[in-house]
Order: sequence, then structure tokens, then C-alpha cells
Amino acid sequence: MLINNQIKGIKETCLYIHDLDSAKTFYHDTLGFPVIHHEPGKHIFFRAGRSVLLCFNPVDSRTKKSPPPHYADGPQHLAFEVSPADYDLLKNEFQQKGIQIIDQLVWGSGQESFYFKDPEGNVLEIVPEGVWD
Repeated sequence: MLINNQIKGIKETCLYIHDLDSAKTFYHDTLGFPVIHHEPGKHIFFRAGRSVLLCFNPVDSRTKKSPPPHYADGPQHLAFEVSPADYDLLKNEFQQKGIQIIDQLVWGSGQESFYFKDPEGNVLEIVPEGVWD
């Protein structure tokens, strides 16, 4: 049996962010993601739909014993999936909140996605469901 047949999805993903207070302001206060856990200077975890967004301070997480050390430097990327019916509403809300849309793409499916940055400079994207179908 192939491992991929048992995998149901990606439960959590991680960004490495030096300024966790700024991450809390952006992801919680601006985007509305509920905070699951916050350990100042170390990490903050958010609920993002059915998934979990982990934000680790790379200075701290690179020296951990358990879980094993992990870290990254430079801008990272992830995409948040929304229903096609909510895509335009969400895009308008981003613009009303002053979140700069830095790029837009039209995919082979004909659907559009848009990109923006968090305060750390990570490149984030909003994609409608079905963009990869």
C-alpha cells in the first residue's frame, strides 16, 4: 500500500518569523486566525481553517533538541484555500484592510489567485478551491 493513499492532508505547516508579536497582530488581529498557543519569543500557533499554522522564531527553533531543530531563512511561501464563492469578497476585504496585493495569476483552470506578504516578508497566496484539480 502506498503511503500517499493513507495521507489525508497537511495538518500543519510552519513559517519562521523573528517578530512573533508582529505575526500575532497580522495573523490574529488582521486576518482573524484564532491563537491556539503562544510562547513569547519561541512560537505562536494559529488555527487556519482545518489546518494549523505554526510560526516559530528560527533563532529558538534551530537549537531545539525536541522536536528536532528546524528553521529557514528568507521569504517562505504558502497558500490559503478559499471557496470560489468567497474569493472576490475576500480579495476586496484584503484591499479594504490595506493589505497590498503584490501579484495575481490566472491558472490553467482559469481561476485566479492573489499574493500578499506578511510583516516578515513571507509570500502568501489566496487560492480558490479547485485551482489544482
